[in-house]
Amino acid sequence: MHFLDQAKIYLKSGAGGPGAVSFRREKYVEYGGPDGGNGGKGGDIIFEAVQGLNTLIDFRYAQHFKAKRGDHGRGRDQTGAGADDLVVKVPVGTQVLSEDKEEVLADFTEVGQQVVFLEGGFGGRGNASYKSATNRAPRQHQPGEPGEEMWVWLRLKLLADVGLLGLPNAGKSTFINAVSNAQAKVGHYAFTTLVPKLGVVRHKAREFVLADIPGLIEGAADGAGIGDRFLGHIERCRVLIHLVDIAGDDPVEAMRIVEDELAAYGAGLDDKPRLVALNKLDLADEELGAAFAEEMIAAGAEKVFNVSGATGEGIEQLLDAVLGYLPDRTSTETKDVEVENEDEDGGEWSPI
Repeated sequence: MHFLDQAKIYLKSGAGGPGAVSFRREKYVEYGGPDGGNGGKGGDIIFEAVQGLNTLIDFRYAQHFKAKRGDHGRGRDQTGAGADDLVVKVPVGTQVLSEDKEEVLADFTEVGQQVVFLEGGFGGRGNASYKSATNRAPRQHQPGEPGEEMWVWLRLKLLADVGLLGLPNAGKSTFINAVSNAQAKVGHYAFTTLVPKLGVVRHKAREFVLADIPGLIEGAADGAGIGDRFLGHIERCRVLIHLVDIAGDDPVEAMRIVEDELAAYGAGLDDKPRLVALNKLDLADEELGAAFAEEMIAAGAEKVFNVSGATGEGIEQLLDAVLGYLPDRTSTETKDVEVENEDEDGGEWSPI
């Protein structure tokens, strides 16, 4: 399936059913009187986070969600049936935003989490409820309360433990293919990765989810390249891996560019722990790698790892460092994650 991480949808809960106006007219019943029942309650709009979804693509084709109204009341004091609730299923990691995108109305971080978002209207009163000593034959009734309605934005932020970022051609796709079960496309040109990808990494009897996002370039915060919209998918990560191409023109400047874009984006990304990794060590010697590592540490990096996604050199040490930032859980305790990847033409996705 296609990847979509934002969608605008319309929601409307069900209106309450109208109350009934009815009078008993039975043979041998000397005194009849009102017996109109109340209307039923309208259906609620409920959001539920479900497992197995990693995209909002379904909301491109279904954008209007309306719950049914309650049934009307009937004679013989029969209350109308309440309408069924409408459950809108979303991927884990979805946020519901106001129409102006200024307010987060709901945030789904766990499988099975439910939120009653819009409540259905209550049913109207039937004429039987208006009967009194001074009003023996009331004919008034209520039409039922209207439902609530609003437009909202859905924004998906993939749930991953570790985020992978860097400039285009830093070797991120090769790296995630080497350490996880992902099948990311690899190419010798910029922006091979067009949408975020997830991979499950198994290292030393432990598992964690690694998210790879499209490459950043200078000015991404202002819309250059693919822009910074995909940075939202690593906001929930515990630690970030910053891959830098050791064979690039200026690895230190490449690190600075990405750091500046994280600071410009905000949302706490520039405060997250980051592991800088000089990638493509197979294209350079150890002496050059050590020299660049010293320059990066002088430029602000806490520690630099020399790795090669192609040969696997140095990856074990990097993953050991990653585990230090993650909860101590075994592979059997790790939550199930369904990973999907895009094919080479940027269209269809299939489970691994």
